[in-house]
Amino acid sequence: MNEVRVLTPVGMLGGGFPPETITRGLALGADVIAVDGGSTDSGPYYLGSGTAKTAAAAVARDLRLLLRAAATAGIPLIVGSCGTSGTDSGVDWVAGITRDILAEEGLDLRVATIYSEQQATALKDYLDRDRVRPLPPAGALDPETLESCTHIVGMMGHEPIVAALRAGAQVVLAGRATDTAIAAAVPLMAGLPAGPVWHAAKIVECGGQCTTNPRAGGVLATIDATGFTIEPLDPDAACTPESVAAHMLYETVNPYTMREPAGTIEVSQARYRALDDRRVRVEGSRFETAAQHTIKLEGARITGYETMSFTAIRDPHILGQITVWAALLRRMITEWVGGTLGLGPEDYACDIRLYGYDAVLEEIDPATGPPREVGVMLLVNAPDQATATAVAKVANPLMLHLPTPDMDYLPSLAFATSPAEVERGAAYEFVLQHAVDVDSPTELFRIHLPEAEHA
Repeated sequence: MNEVRVLTPVGMLGGGFPPETITRGLALGADVIAVDGGSTDSGPYYLGSGTAKTAAAAVARDLRLLLRAAATAGIPLIVGSCGTSGTDSGVDWVAGITRDILAEEGLDLRVATIYSEQQATALKDYLDRDRVRPLPPAGALDPETLESCTHIVGMMGHEPIVAALRAGAQVVLAGRATDTAIAAAVPLMAGLPAGPVWHAAKIVECGGQCTTNPRAGGVLATIDATGFTIEPLDPDAACTPESVAAHMLYETVNPYTMREPAGTIEVSQARYRALDDRRVRVEGSRFETAAQHTIKLEGARITGYETMSFTAIRDPHILGQITVWAALLRRMITEWVGGTLGLGPEDYACDIRLYGYDAVLEEIDPATGPPREVGVMLLVNAPDQATATAVAKVANPLMLHLPTPDMDYLPSLAFATSPAEVERGAAYEFVLQHAVDVDSPTELFRIHLPEAEHA
């Protein structure tokens, strides 16, 4: 193929998009529909628990439109990082929704699933052979950390997806994958140069985010031997050289390079040129193949169990010395919990966040002057839920009536909920920031091909 047109409808499956933008993408000659199904943006909970952040109804709504489009045009549909974090359960969840839609719509599409979840025992073998290395700022990996993870996934490149397509898949539902791999698979399989392919895949990864109106829908990238052209699917939106080039700043350490399992995207010599008031042409991108293929690991483990309490302050006297009040609250909680529950600071963690006063930027917040109101979030983490809730309950009267040291009366603050203590369940943390050296790009992944569906 001399060129491949990649349609990316939205930045994440379940995010929603106008149906007419898909119709327009097909009319423009799309050769593949590629959409990301997940991210680590929302923290470690979804990987740790193996659950999705998107609603099943929202995913089904998007999938129905995309499956119809793929069947109508006779082009593949590729979904990466299924179920948010790409766990096996996430792939199965999206696959179940897909099967239901295919049956309801009377569509006969061959579906392949690719599983990216890893077992600690298998990874220990790579560790023993000195084939696992930390990525900054992580330190060396030990077997105990692997064993502590509730879920571990490997981040695949395009190769497992290409393998599924070559085996006859029309729909590929992949576990954890780089955002770019899903868009790069078909153009690379068609023999197009890696430089334009990977750069285009990076630009389209978030759908319309590279346009002047990200809410209007996705984009279509036409990739050829010397570069790529990108345009929005909504006729009223536009791509500009600035909006396209700016996306290389998104989620990258260096705006000119980005590492993939197979190598590095290099765009320092790329040139962005407006073809008209809606389309942008990009040329000069390169891809430097790495001497060693690597697969990045992501893993999460339970850190404890959390209970949250939230109160609000509008008392101007307290707000005038909010940091003094917060320090007093922390000291009083420590004293009361020690005296009432017999727990020391080593037995639980207590986080106090002042929303409306430095809760987001903390000491680098440029705002000055006393706030008009502050929301106080108390987040307690303990080895078990009962202990976390008990600590929050001991703090309850302090969250409701604590005065500043110079007040001679008890103020009344405002809890946001009743009961004031909200049990959040297990809390998780990311603990893997490591890469595995592999001999084959597909060796850590299990590909279930269409022929195996009815075996």
